[in-house]
Parts: sequence; C-alpha cells; structure tokens
Amino acid sequence: MTDRPTAPETVEESRLTVALIAVAALGWAVAMLWSARATITGRADAAMEVTSTAYALPGAVSADLAAGAAVALLTLTLIGSRRPLGATARFAVATGAGLLVGLLSAVVMVTINTAGTMYAVVGGTVAAAATIGGALAGLRLPSVVAGATAASVGVFLVGFTLNLFQEPVLELFGAGDTASAANASQWFSYSQAALSGLTAGLIAYAIMRRAHHRAGGGDLRWPLYALAGAGPGILLVVAELLSRTAGAQVLELAGKVSDLEQVVQQMLSTARLNNGLIVLFVGTLTALFAVGRTLSPASGDDDLSPSSDSAASAAVAPTSPAAAPSSASAAPSSASAAPSSDSSAAASASSAAASPDSPDSDSPDSLPEFQAGGAKTVAQSSSSSSETAYHSNS
Repeated sequence: MTDRPTAPETVEESRLTVALIAVAALGWAVAMLWSARATITGRADAAMEVTSTAYALPGAVSADLAAGAAVALLTLTLIGSRRPLGATARFAVATGAGLLVGLLSAVVMVTINTAGTMYAVVGGTVAAAATIGGALAGLRLPSVVAGATAASVGVFLVGFTLNLFQEPVLELFGAGDTASAANASQWFSYSQAALSGLTAGLIAYAIMRRAHHRAGGGDLRWPLYALAGAGPGILLVVAELLSRTAGAQVLELAGKVSDLEQVVQQMLSTARLNNGLIVLFVGTLTALFAVGRTLSPASGDDDLSPSSDSAASAAVAPTSPAAAPSSASAAPSSASAAPSSDSSAAASASSAAASPDSPDSDSPDSLPEFQAGGAKTVAQSSSSSSETAYHSNS
C-alpha cells in the first residue's frame, strides 16, 4: 500500500520562520495593548478616556488577530514535527492557542478599571479577535497563514513608519489651510493603504516561494498566492467588523461625548474600512503579478508539431517499400495492355461509326440494333482478316 502524495500547500513551515513571525506578531500586539493602556490611563477626564479607548480599540483588535494566528501556527508546527494531527485535532489546538493569547490580552485591558463594563467589552473584543485568528490558523494551509501573518506585520511597520513622518508627507501633499489639510490627509491615507498593500503582496509572495522550495519544487496554485496577499486586508476588514459589533458599546459611548466626536468616529470607521479594502485588493494584485512573472509559458502547438511530424513520417516509412513492388508490377501490366489498345481503338471506331445511324444510343430501343451492328462489324472485320491471311499464305 503506497502513501498518498502530500500537497505542497499542506507542508509545514520551518520552525525558525514561524517562530520569527510569532515573535514579531506578539511584539506588535504587546505594543498596541501597552500603548492603548498608557493612553487610556493617562487621561484625567472621563470623556477623554472614553474617546481614547475608542481610538485604540481597532488597532488592538487587528494586532490580536495576527498574534493569535501566529501563536497558533507556531504551536501546530511544534506539535506537527513530532506527530501528525488530524483535521479536528488541528483545529482544536489552533483555537485553544488563539484563546490563550486572547485571554492574556483581555487581562491587560480589563484591569484598567474593573468597576465599569466598558473595559470588559474591550477585553472580550480582543479575546474574540485572538481566538478567531487562532481558528483561521487551524486551516491546513500553513504557508498561506504564515505569509498572511508576516505580511500583516509588514503593514503595521509601514503604517508606523509613515506616521513618524506624517507632517513632512502632509506638506508634500499640499497641506495648508483647513480645506487643503483635509485633502492632504485623504491622499496620505490612500498612499499609506496602497504602499501597505504593495508591501503585503511582496512579503506574502516571498513566504509562499519559500514554501514552494520547501515542498521540493511542488507547484503551489496561484489562488493561494492571492489569498496570502489578501490576508492583511482581510485581517483589517475583520478587525473593523469586530470593532463595530463586539465593541459597539465603546464606539457608542464615544459618540455620545459630543456631536463632533460622533462625526469623527464615523469618519474614522469609514476610513479604516476603506483602508482595509485597498490593502486587500492591492495586496492580492501584487502577489498575483509577482507569481505571474515566475510562470513559464504553456506548451502550445509548437511543442506538439515535432511529435506529430515524426509520427506521420514513421507511419509513412513502412509503406514506402511496399509501394515499390506494386509500381514495378504495374509496369508489365501497362506493357501487356499495349497490344490490346489497338483492338480497343478499332472497337471504339466501329461504335463511333454506328452511332450516327441510331437516333439515341442511350435509349433501350436502340440498344439491340447497336449490339447487332457491332456484332456485324466485328464479323466483317474478322472475315476480311482471314481472307487476307489466306492469300498471303498462298
């Protein structure tokens, strides 16, 4: 009984690669949670504390999504190197690892203030995000999960770097008065999203190509590259949806601070969703273009024409020797047919002589007369030839 071949996309990533991705994702989550906690606790006013929590929630949710997926993938890689896991066991282990990361993140947020329910909502939202990330890592696509998680960390680094130089970039986009500042901020957001998507697609492609080499050169299907490139955008969209649903109470409290704050929260929510969609589409297209450059052209008719020509020549070659004797045998037959041509000519001449006497040579009534005339002509020609032979002998 032979073993079934392993699909290239199901080959586990190296432990070193997954460990580095997990460390980077955990570092991102820790940084976002620490920043959120420090910002919230540093506000003396309750209204500012609520708005700061609403501002920090989407970033913490997206970071926990990536951290839960990365830790779950690392756990599966370590266990899978010792013993293979079935689909159910793999999903359970991955979900449990994500839940553990979520609980630790929730403790950081809940302990800010245990008196109210707002921070319990925040803690439950980040815990749900990490659990969802772990469950997604349970899919038997370790290279796709690794590529999407690493690309998500790359998107975070791009956003962090651009925000450090936000003022010079805004001036480059023409920020001046209020109207131009709003226009420049919009262009800054679009540029950040496009650059983040480009980075995400390239990082995902690099991880997937590494998996291609680890699989012994096995071909990975192009939709997997597209899925890995779209991973960071999907993560951002899911994080925004979780913030609007599980963390809806926090956003509503922030909107009740003032009418201006409500408008700001709506604008930020729309901007985050648009940013996630841009990262999704740009990352997908970048990964597809990158893998498309490595694909060799498909074999067409040019590859098939030599084999067809050789097959045709092979089929003709055995019959050519057999055709030679038949042509040779056709020569005597043509030579033997030469004497009979005189008699054929005589018969055709006699039939041509008889044809004017008959009105219609093709009609059934003229057929007996034609046959009789032909017989009479043959008889006369034979008698004259016999008389000629008798006189010559005498």
